[in-house]
Amino acid sequence: MQFSHLIKSSSHCLPSPDGRHIATVFASVVNVRSVAGLNNVVNVVKLGQDFAGPVLHFQWSPSSRLLLVADAERVRVVSALDDSFSATIKNHATAGTKTAYIGFGASDGEVIVISSLGLRFSVFDLTSSRGAEIANPKVFSSSSATNCFSFRPETRHLALLTRSAADAQGLAWSPDGRWLVIWDSPAHGHRVLFYTSDGHVFKAWSGPANPSPEDKDYALGAGVKVVQFSPNAEYLAIGDSSRSVCLLNMASVTETLRLRHPKTIVPRETLQVWQEQIAGSHAGPVIRSFLRTAQMISPAPAPRDGSEPISGCVSLSFDPSSTLVATRQLDSPSTVWVWDVQAAELRAVLLFHGNVASLAWHSRIPETLLITCEGDQYNGMVFVWDPLSEGPRVVDFARHISNKAGSRSRALWLQEGASSSPTVFLSDSHNYLLAYLGDADQGPAPWTLGSPRPALAPEAFRDVEESPLELVPAPDIQDDDDDDSELEDTFVHKR
Repeated sequence: MQFSHLIKSSSHCLPSPDGRHIATVFASVVNVRSVAGLNNVVNVVKLGQDFAGPVLHFQWSPSSRLLLVADAERVRVVSALDDSFSATIKNHATAGTKTAYIGFGASDGEVIVISSLGLRFSVFDLTSSRGAEIANPKVFSSSSATNCFSFRPETRHLALLTRSAADAQGLAWSPDGRWLVIWDSPAHGHRVLFYTSDGHVFKAWSGPANPSPEDKDYALGAGVKVVQFSPNAEYLAIGDSSRSVCLLNMASVTETLRLRHPKTIVPRETLQVWQEQIAGSHAGPVIRSFLRTAQMISPAPAPRDGSEPISGCVSLSFDPSSTLVATRQLDSPSTVWVWDVQAAELRAVLLFHGNVASLAWHSRIPETLLITCEGDQYNGMVFVWDPLSEGPRVVDFARHISNKAGSRSRALWLQEGASSSPTVFLSDSHNYLLAYLGDADQGPAPWTLGSPRPALAPEAFRDVEESPLELVPAPDIQDDDDDDSELEDTFVHKR
């Protein structure tokens, strides 16, 4: 394992989707560094004096070519590596409110803006300086805003939920674009509708067939909580308030497999059960490791504060090969369950002392899972698991970062493809660094590969005023609701 040196960071710092660059927002500028030769700043993007902040949204475009930075007044979209593109969207939010979502649309040339409280759904075309609005998108909160819309792969058709006489809580196109799936709110029971690509209802799923005795009263509880397609579009996983996850075969749209989370785990040769161990003294550092247990064990339950017990699936995540799926249950928040999809069998159970905060499969290296946990004792600590490892591997960034009071670390995969071993990116709002998990015989770390772009000359960092952008009058906004409202001065655009 190799760690890079520390690089100054902020609360808005992200690696690009292709893993080649890292962008960080500082006051009114964005610094872009090349991962290869990590010392080199390849571009400094000035956001302008009218960009007041604070930053509310920060995102790379899917192609890693553009950057989106938004505050309460405007959205800036700029070229990441040069000055070939710059666009500004003004007046995107109602005064005194925050937008529910801002991000790129089906391509680099589109920006999606969802207003607070779901007042409107806007799509802005950056190449033509035109926009379109749809009223009343069904948005419950900022965290679930992406459930109300989905772009069909390849054709880029937009499907959008609205509030007009609808009980649905989310929708999604299948990865192959054959199906549009819509699922109702949990209060309305188990109901998932499958539409063909031309908009016709093909089938409705109303819950698991022949439920087990423990789930015989599932119809009386909350319905669908989480829905997730496998990357190869072969399966749709559906989690509810029970201890089971249903897998539907999309070739016939029928339930074929069920993943049942046992209350007591019995280890066996084909089932790894790894339990976190903590050792150390008051004076020395804490040492974390994992022990494979051969005894029956029950996951630690969720703490009770006098309220009703909670249960059900809180997250589902397929690995890129679609052979494994990781799940988390509300009633055992410190446990990760890993299943073999084809056999519908439990393959690994990972037991932590703290509640699991996030799960993320590497997008290019199959069966490689990144795990983070909640709590100060896990700040700067991540875990990486794969089926061939001797338990989760501890990646201790805490020894390399400052861990200043109030700082919270965030870990992401660096989605590079130059090595067969993964690399983890971690930022604590003050600094960031990378950890390459490969050994010396598995190739060099990504920040030592290739020839980076030439670093900018020192004068590029001088605090000079930005030249004013060319003002281009905005065309009339295309309003799908045919109302008389106008969005004036929407775009300040230069290409």
